[in-house]
Amino acid sequence: MSSTPLPQIKGQPPTWRNSRDDHAKNSKTQGDFTIIKGGTSSQSFIHLSLTHTTLERATHEFERAILELSKRFHFTHSLCDYSGCSGLQARVTIQNYYQYRHVDKPGWKLGWTWAKNETILSMAGAFATKQGNCSSFKFQTPPHSCEKSPVIADLMPDALSENRPDGCCHGGLVAAWAINPSKSFSSFEMTIGNLGANPNVQAPINLTLMAPGPGYTCDLIEDTDPTVYSDNGGKRQLQAYRTWKSTCTYSSFIANQAPVCCVSLSTFYNPKITSCPTCSCGCREADKNTASCIREGYSAPESGSFDNNDIVQCTDHMCPVRIHWHIMTNYVTHWKVKLTISNYNYERNYSNWNVLIQHPGFSQSTTAYSFNSTMLPSFGFSDEVALFWGIEYYNDELLNAEEDKVGAVSTQILLRKDFNSFTLRNGWALPRRIYFNGEDCQMPLPDTFPMLPNVSSSLKPTNPVFLLCIYLAFKRLFT
Repeated sequence: MSSTPLPQIKGQPPTWRNSRDDHAKNSKTQGDFTIIKGGTSSQSFIHLSLTHTTLERATHEFERAILELSKRFHFTHSLCDYSGCSGLQARVTIQNYYQYRHVDKPGWKLGWTWAKNETILSMAGAFATKQGNCSSFKFQTPPHSCEKSPVIADLMPDALSENRPDGCCHGGLVAAWAINPSKSFSSFEMTIGNLGANPNVQAPINLTLMAPGPGYTCDLIEDTDPTVYSDNGGKRQLQAYRTWKSTCTYSSFIANQAPVCCVSLSTFYNPKITSCPTCSCGCREADKNTASCIREGYSAPESGSFDNNDIVQCTDHMCPVRIHWHIMTNYVTHWKVKLTISNYNYERNYSNWNVLIQHPGFSQSTTAYSFNSTMLPSFGFSDEVALFWGIEYYNDELLNAEEDKVGAVSTQILLRKDFNSFTLRNGWALPRRIYFNGEDCQMPLPDTFPMLPNVSSSLKPTNPVFLLCIYLAFKRLFT
C-alpha cells in the first residue's frame, strides 16, 4: 500500500479555485455559489462538494474525521436582456472529497429554498420529486417544478440519452474520493425561470442533503471571491461574476442514535475470543430463543424499501455489522492477520463498503490478498491508517444475512515486521480503531483483549534452518 497523493482522474469536474487548495490550508473546505457572466448562452454551474477535514488525535483515541458539505451555484446569464431570455441554465455538480464516506443506495437527495419566486422550467440528469402548484402557468408549458423548496434526486443509469448530461445518472450513488475519484461526483442541469424583468439574482437558502439519510447540517450561504473555471477543453479561463459559499457538516450522532458496527478480536496464541461489547448497538430482548430482532432507533433513508427499524440477527451486541480481527501467524520477518466483515442485517446489503483501520503496523509493507487497499495520510501521529474495500464483481457487496448464516467477506493481510516496535505483548498487534463506511465501530475494552500467555517460548517463530534439518533427517531415514 502506498500513501502517495491520489492522481487527478480524467473526466472529473473542472478544478475550482478556493476549493481543494483552501482545503489543504484549512481544516474545512467550503464550496461556492457563483454567478458567471459572459458567453452567448445562459449557463450556470451549481457545485456541491462533500469534503473531509484533517484526521486528528483526540485524547486517547482516534478522532472521527468530519464530513463537510460545500455547495456552489454558478450562474451564467446570457448577453440578451432578461425580458428576452427564457431562463438561466444551471449545472449542478455534487463532488465528494471525503476519503472514506460514500453515498449508498437509495442515493442522494438535494434540497434548497428559493430566495424569491424562481421555478425550475426543465431538468436533465435528475428530477424534482414534486411538481408543486403551477396553476399560474396555465397558458404556458407547465414548469418541471414550481415548489418553493424543491427536492432533487438523481436519475438511474438507464435514463434516455437525450436526458443524460455528462456526469449524471448514477442512481444517486457517489463514491468515496480515496476509493474511486472518477465516480466521486454526480451532475445534473436545469433551467431556472420566473426571474422577473430585471431580477436581482439571490442565493437559495436552507440547503439540505440526504445522502442517503440524515446527518448533514448546513450553515448559511455567504459571499466569497468569484471562482475561475475552464472552458474550451481547458484552453480558456472564464471569470465568475458572483460566488456564494456554504458548508454542511456530517454528524454520526444525528445520523444514527446508536452505533452500527462493533469489533471482535482473537489470536493464535490465546484460545479466548474477545466478543463485541454487550449491547454495543442496542440490547436484545430477554427471550434469547428468537432468531431475528428489531433494532430500534435506526435513522433509515426515505425509501419504501427501508424502515425506521433494522431487522437483524439476535446477538448480544445487536450490531448490523461486525468486524473481526484475528492474528493468524507470527513469522520471522512478517506476521499475518485475517480480517472478516460480517453482515447481521436480514434486509440490507452493503454496496461498495469500506473499512478504515488504525494500527502502527501499517507503517511497514502490507499486502491484502482479497481486498483493495491504500494508505491514508496520518497527519503527524504515530499510528498509520489503512483503507480497505472490496474488489469489483467479486466481494464489493456485503450480502445480507440469511436464516442459517450471516453475509461475510474476508481477507488475509500480510504485514512486514518493524523489529523496533513489533510485539505480541500488551495487545500491540490488535487494532486501535476501526470504522465501517465512515462510522466508528465499538471496540472492546483493553482489559478484555486476548493476552499473550506467560509461557511464550512456543510463540517464537521457528527457525527455517532448524526445520530444514529435521526434514533432511527424516528423508534420509525413510529412503
